[in-house]
Amino acid sequence: MLRSAVLSALLTLAITPIVNAADPLSTVAERSGFQKTGRYEEVISLCAAFQKSYPKEVRCTEFGRTPEGRPMLALVVSRSGALSAEQAHKRGLPVLLVQGGIHAGEIDGKDAGFLALREALQDTSANSALSKQVLIFVPVFNIDGHERFGRWNRPNQRGPEEMGWRTTGQNFNLNRDYAKADTPEMQAMLKLVNQWDPLAYIDLHVTDGAKFEHDVSIQVEPVHASDLALRKDGQALRDKVIGDLARQGSLPQAFYLSFNVDDDPSSGFTDDVSPPRFSHGYFHLRNRFGMLVETHSWKDYPTRVRITHNAIVSVMNQIAEHGDEWLQTAQQADLRAAQLGGQPVALRYKASEKTRPVAFHGYEYTRAPSDISGALMTHYDETKPQIWNVTLRDDLQPDLIVKAPQAGYLVPAAHAAWVAQKLQQHGIAFRVLPAALSKAQLETFRADKVSFDAKSMESHQRLELQGAWHTETRDLGAGALFVPIAQAKARLVMALLEPQAPDSLAAWGSFNNAFEKKEYMEAYVAEDVAREQLAADPALAAEFKKKLADDPAFAKDPAARLEFFARRHSSWDERFNLYPVMRTDVVPG
Repeated sequence: MLRSAVLSALLTLAITPIVNAADPLSTVAERSGFQKTGRYEEVISLCAAFQKSYPKEVRCTEFGRTPEGRPMLALVVSRSGALSAEQAHKRGLPVLLVQGGIHAGEIDGKDAGFLALREALQDTSANSALSKQVLIFVPVFNIDGHERFGRWNRPNQRGPEEMGWRTTGQNFNLNRDYAKADTPEMQAMLKLVNQWDPLAYIDLHVTDGAKFEHDVSIQVEPVHASDLALRKDGQALRDKVIGDLARQGSLPQAFYLSFNVDDDPSSGFTDDVSPPRFSHGYFHLRNRFGMLVETHSWKDYPTRVRITHNAIVSVMNQIAEHGDEWLQTAQQADLRAAQLGGQPVALRYKASEKTRPVAFHGYEYTRAPSDISGALMTHYDETKPQIWNVTLRDDLQPDLIVKAPQAGYLVPAAHAAWVAQKLQQHGIAFRVLPAALSKAQLETFRADKVSFDAKSMESHQRLELQGAWHTETRDLGAGALFVPIAQAKARLVMALLEPQAPDSLAAWGSFNNAFEKKEYMEAYVAEDVAREQLAADPALAAEFKKKLADDPAFAKDPAARLEFFARRHSSWDERFNLYPVMRTDVVPG
């Protein structure tokens, strides 16, 4: 559907400047023969210029500010006349959000997006792609990182001459932040997403890795995860884009192009369902499509921009052709998600041991010990293409299944304020309970094993919990939150509040205090308490004697022996290792 002579040169690998330098909609990339990319000032000027040139089709909007004070800009584009979220929703138009520069050194999406946008706007036919959808284009997501500009910021990438930095001004990796939403940038993006509710969210990257002929990977969810009906549409979207790219000369793959063993091509590949810290692992939990586009870093910049442009155009065409039906499936998935109470829900996936052969287009290579590092190193000869007959594990199966609560989750008042803010960021429904619950039958999760990560990750100390939900009678004070499972974002609710989910609030360390012992007995006091308990309770004495005999590690551990008695004393903190979120089978009044 998108056709223009302006981008005819993009159909070849060698892109040359094709516009007049005075054209206000041209880019630094075009004018330099795709050797350079512009600074963020160019995005600001182009955003305004597109709105000025197409006042009925384009709105340049600021949706947030970065920590360093830069405006976060999006171009809202449509030939339908619907340039607000309210108009788009009222008319039932599918919304497509295309995002560049989340890793700002990987900047293909910015320059390719402006080219695709200009091309689309030049198509004035009644059946144009922009007449059937609303496009939201975010040229650069990580703006502060983009302005940390310099040569060799991506040493394993061919072009442009200078580029931005992977992380934000606060050194956060935005493509680890979707679920936890720490950063001002992500909070602004989620606000934009909540406002527009895009059917598809396209995240444009450049992959690292080895040298091979394949030039792009396209991953989409839901394909392996979430709503079954929506998976079929997700696979259709993925396969149609891959087909379009293949017809245009690319060698696309549907899995991430990273070896099972680093630097060893013979080790093959494993597919996965990414957790919701990643863009394409997040949106299927909202019953929407998330697509990860990864061009290959060892292709030159003109080639990568061409392929990224082709991917954007293909997605726009697919949304124009199928968006109405896919939007209906997504909205039906919302209704199905609201009925998940009491049902098993997969929260994590893993590839089985089943493999299939893949004829992968690589290059001849040698592996030899390095006199520099001392390690075995791989060296590729890019003049000698070679087929690597390797294996791919892509039979993805649920690895963690949790039965959803019948009614929802309860967050005690002590944590209500900050959890409410986090839920609001994701557009999740909840309400505050004005009255206390007395002697309520609730489900609680007590950890049997607690493992804190030794290293910080994204400023957090992550936590892994082992344990299970059990029914208890508990009191709950006024001011607690009730988070119903009966809502469209039920899977996202579980991803955030189930303590064992890979990117839950608990997994990111937000509840670590609950798993730190804060009160204790001095050893000499515990000794006296133990003797009193042994004298008063023959059954306890027998239990202690048996544990000494049956558990050698316990017998050799003085602290564990004293804790055996401390746990049975009234001073023991019953909240220790108790996850401070509960589940309920009954909707509270």
